[in-house]
Amino acid sequence: MKAFLILEDGNVFTGTSIGSTREVISEIVFNTSMTGYLEVLTDPSYAGQAVVMTYPLIGNYGITPDMESERPWPDGYIVRELSRMPSNFRCEGTIQDFLEKNDIPGVTGIDTRALTKILREKGTMNGMITTNENYNLDEIIPKLKAYTTGNVVDKVTCTEKKVLKGQGKRVALMDFGAKNNIAKSLNERGCEVTIYPAHTTAEEILGDNPDGIMLSNGPGDPKECVDIIKEIKKLYDSNVPIFAICLGHQLMALATGADTHKMKYGHRGGNHPVKDLATGRVYISSQNHGYVVDTDKLDPNVAEPAFINVNDGTNEGLKYVNKNIFTVQFHPEACPGPQDSAYLFDRFINMMGGNQ
Repeated sequence: MKAFLILEDGNVFTGTSIGSTREVISEIVFNTSMTGYLEVLTDPSYAGQAVVMTYPLIGNYGITPDMESERPWPDGYIVRELSRMPSNFRCEGTIQDFLEKNDIPGVTGIDTRALTKILREKGTMNGMITTNENYNLDEIIPKLKAYTTGNVVDKVTCTEKKVLKGQGKRVALMDFGAKNNIAKSLNERGCEVTIYPAHTTAEEILGDNPDGIMLSNGPGDPKECVDIIKEIKKLYDSNVPIFAICLGHQLMALATGADTHKMKYGHRGGNHPVKDLATGRVYISSQNHGYVVDTDKLDPNVAEPAFINVNDGTNEGLKYVNKNIFTVQFHPEACPGPQDSAYLFDRFINMMGGNQ
């Protein structure tokens, strides 16, 4: 069956339908990872977006147990070529079946290189995936221009508190769309991790007397999270050590008076170089974000840049002045991606006094 990807600038790509045949409007973003497509599909940070994979062949090892949440989150999936005969001793099915089962529409057989060049040159834009061959551009494009992802954190956060038992430090993890490997990375280091829904009050978290607080990754525009930002300010005012990743990093910045803005096309992939300004060392990192903290509006008495992106100079992390708080824009837990910066979890444990 034919499928069409219609962009808000009027470009139309024609390919073959994969997964669900339902029609969807979403923000179209691209990911440059060469592997790890299942972790990308199950990363809650993609809620409200349809993902273009720039690597030309996707699905050759099928669906494996490497999921970062209980279900996939993208609105749509766009690939150059889909492997229909996966080969892997851990394979449990095909991407095609996985997309159908989870009602996610997709397109294969389009020129993803040309599509990615459009998104790089013109910036991230909205689009529609449809199997309707009688589509009307004059009707569709106004709908595309009007689409916004809205507050998608509420869609992806857990609904109730849950605990991963451990013998070490007690960490409160605020779930704004947390990938499984964040809690796992802490738990493997001995921590007992309590995962809280996104709208849990600061009073409840602090009342449980954690040794440290972790603010997770998540989807959407951080400025949509107005109530959450107020609670994070209360956590900042406490003296509990805090480590934040991705959306959590942006929310902490907003809670302390800084600003964020949308990037032209964001950073999504497993090969982004970030420089530690304290040591000068460069790490290759996994990233997935479309917003960035604006360091021009950063109060030097509150926070100072700790990491920068080597490619474009954007902010990749902050160290808070006279506070036991540091935050990063990239993903030290990776999955998929390099594990270069996993040492940051050890730094967080040391901030809490270590696991003696």
